[in-house]
Amino acid sequence: MTTIEYFKSQAKNLHKDFKTQKPYFDPELECDTYNYSPRFFDVEALLNDFDINEESFSRMNALHIITRLGGFKKWDELIHASTAELELARLLFDNMHKLCIEEWEYYLLDIENEHDIEFTDEGRLEVFNLVYANEEGHQSYGYDYRIKGIKIVSDEAVAPNPKKRLKKKKAGVQITSLPLSEADQQEFIKTANAAFEYDLDWLEVEKPELMRKLWNPEKYLSEAVLTIDKLPIDRDYALSLVGAFMLHEIIALSEEADQIDGEAEGV
Repeated sequence: MTTIEYFKSQAKNLHKDFKTQKPYFDPELECDTYNYSPRFFDVEALLNDFDINEESFSRMNALHIITRLGGFKKWDELIHASTAELELARLLFDNMHKLCIEEWEYYLLDIENEHDIEFTDEGRLEVFNLVYANEEGHQSYGYDYRIKGIKIVSDEAVAPNPKKRLKKKKAGVQITSLPLSEADQQEFIKTANAAFEYDLDWLEVEKPELMRKLWNPEKYLSEAVLTIDKLPIDRDYALSLVGAFMLHEIIALSEEADQIDGEAEGV
């Protein structure tokens, strides 16, 4: 599971927790409010610390919060992050009981100011692994929003089978030039369309039909997945990237659909 898919799975869990919402009247506050029965995240704590609208909490909102918990301000920054930044984001998320994002940033800033240096992405990752990765005694002054006792689903949760014989991995087919062959182009478009429909449904967007009219799989593939600078690239790996960047495309199309709809209403 890639870091991007990992964060998407956590957003799904968070949205499931918000779906447990039930209204009730609070006699002390003398007003209507909500109760939650979460399994993965402390919803009440998130409500206190994040600007959340309980009346219309969407999957896109859940994705934004999980992105923030990984140290990014928005999803667009996450999907364009370096490999080292993504690995660090996942470590920060999994170790939020040890330190919060602010504590981590202050720690790095102190070192940079003291030694007059500026860490690279790889340097930040190395510092975390050296100082915090295996340090169990450190306790964050922040808050661990994950519910205690619940193991957040990840690929590490599955123990390897020591008796399973490892098969030698065959060399994959390489894409070395563009445009794609007709067969490959059809396969990539089919994969892109499937990923588009899945994420469109998952985000529960308001204008799906208009977004389907705006959707251009060929344009998406040429601009987000198969660019000249990525060549040569393993064909199967390239296919896996089709879904990795799709949420960003969905969000962009949603904003474009809102703009078109707004202009139509203003006419």
